[in-house]
Amino acid sequence: MTEQRQDPGNGTERNAPAAASDEALAAAWEELVETARRTVRDGLVVGTSGNVSVRVGDTVLITPTGVPYDRLGPGDAVGVDLAGRQVVGDLAPTSELPMHLAVYRSTDARAVVHTHAVHATAVSLLLDEVPPVHYVTGLLGGPVRVAPYALYGTEELAHAMLDALRDRTGCLLRNHGTVTHGASLGQAYDRTAQLEWMCRLWLTASAVPGRTPALLTEEQLAEAQERLRGYGQPRS
Repeated sequence: MTEQRQDPGNGTERNAPAAASDEALAAAWEELVETARRTVRDGLVVGTSGNVSVRVGDTVLITPTGVPYDRLGPGDAVGVDLAGRQVVGDLAPTSELPMHLAVYRSTDARAVVHTHAVHATAVSLLLDEVPPVHYVTGLLGGPVRVAPYALYGTEELAHAMLDALRDRTGCLLRNHGTVTHGASLGQAYDRTAQLEWMCRLWLTASAVPGRTPALLTEEQLAEAQERLRGYGQPRS
């Protein structure tokens, strides 16, 4: 795939973003498509209701609007620069592009996953914050906030999401779904899956008549977060 350099139309040459090699873009696109397909297989989205992006240099590869993920191939890559100008491909990017770009402009994220996961979306209808029912809360930076409702694809939604993501790596969007980000597509996806599981756990426990779910205290959560900092295999 070749990164396009669009003429701004004013007779001047715009500054090109940091270049990513064709090989790097192709590999990242392949992983992005597989991640998008996984959201469908795992029941986190229906049809084309979610979107996935990954940053390669200053290029953001992102799923196109209205195209089923099982139809995407190597020649369907879509990419924009951090200003939102299309630099890769001909298909139009997802309508949620403002939300993805807001994350990349405001954090050091390298990947973003947005889904309409059922349990997480259900919780967004009921609460302003996901209760700390499990220490997995620590993987997302603390209790997950719910951003107020705003129309999809708008800057208003992007701003509401950023506020909910403050010091967090995931949030819920009221009456809409989930957003998580990470240092890789795998990490962003895992955070989405953990958030959906945690919301399902809360809904299951809170549905028991006459019982109230036990929640972690601030001290217990802080202790878990500290231990989670060293979770996983040590890096060489």
